[in-house]
Amino acid sequence: MYTGFLQVPLQERGPAADLLEGADTDSESDNSQRDSMRIAIMGTRGIPANYGGFETFVEEMAPRLVERGHEVTVYGRSNNVKWSEPTYKGVRLFILPTVPHKYFDTVAHTFFSALHGFWRRYDVVLICNSANTIFTPILQLSGKKVAVNVDGLEWKRKKWNALGKAFYRISEMLAVVLPDEVVTDAREIERYYWQKYRKRSTFIPYGAPSGPVHTRKILDELGLKGRDYVLYVSRMEPENNALEVVRAFEKVKTDKRLVMVGDAPYSTDYIRQLRSTRDPRIIFTGYVFGQGYRELQSNAYVYVQATEVGGTHPALLEGMGFGNCVLANDVPEHREVLGDAGIYFEVHKDGDLAAKLQWVLDNPDIVEQYRGRVRDRVQARYTWDLVTDRYEALFKRMLREGRRP
Repeated sequence: MYTGFLQVPLQERGPAADLLEGADTDSESDNSQRDSMRIAIMGTRGIPANYGGFETFVEEMAPRLVERGHEVTVYGRSNNVKWSEPTYKGVRLFILPTVPHKYFDTVAHTFFSALHGFWRRYDVVLICNSANTIFTPILQLSGKKVAVNVDGLEWKRKKWNALGKAFYRISEMLAVVLPDEVVTDAREIERYYWQKYRKRSTFIPYGAPSGPVHTRKILDELGLKGRDYVLYVSRMEPENNALEVVRAFEKVKTDKRLVMVGDAPYSTDYIRQLRSTRDPRIIFTGYVFGQGYRELQSNAYVYVQATEVGGTHPALLEGMGFGNCVLANDVPEHREVLGDAGIYFEVHKDGDLAAKLQWVLDNPDIVEQYRGRVRDRVQARYTWDLVTDRYEALFKRMLREGRRP
């Protein structure tokens, strides 16, 4: 694996038209319209995924782009990716250093990635996370087209201090003017950029798995039988309301367990507070990825999505893709994804989550009805092949056209 540094050679329709309308279908030999593109992805921790949503998104999409004949490079962080080969599922990997600190990890690594990418012959670069927008000009100076997936409204997250929130607000404004394209993963975020900045963005949601898996190794390790636990998956941070889920579950009457999947490298006090529960029904697993994660999603009785900040949450779509009945915090982004295929609660309304949990625990027939609804919605809207189609069309259009207003 390369470990050096620099190497010289809608429900309501949003303001931006759907990407696939007018997508490039030509097969001209000109460099800007050829079928095969050289694509780089920066701003994530890298693949194989072992942390969060962006990483899962890249692991799903990048190999699919390779299968379609494109050259794809993914940049990863040396403190996160432990893969020892130069490629993963046909995707080329560059693992570069970073500054392992809450406030510098993301931007330091993306800065190094942009410097490295400046010298390489990429046609298009996808940068993930609005905080990394500031490095867009480095890549554009060498003739590359750059798209930024801005994710959600990061400045709303409770984990950031005043300086961190200010930086994200500035990054949001830079995203309006610097990249060639802005990608939003939720119609609500698309509308936000249009209403506040009159900035047109390209809406592309995340994808979802295509169905449950049938192995049960991690269930045996945790002493679970299947359909005998409520599942929560997220980074253990205040705006994801893990503590509210624990406190609500403490109030319900059931023999089922609560499985809390996730962690956070810079939230030790909050996690300590979570784990102080005395309810023996609650299990904390830490991070779980790969087959173990798929097994937990496939065998849950109900999945709880309690987040309140961000765009489309990948864990929500994964819960849907594995065929779960989903109990979701009632925010616009969740309603957009789930529609009438989910059950909603108000996380800050006293007792509401506990009451909804008790209701679904007492009504397994209702749970089965919602499983069917959610499977139908995923197949119609959220397959990874469709997501890849849309990014591929976006990249082709970027090479064919100029910057969007």
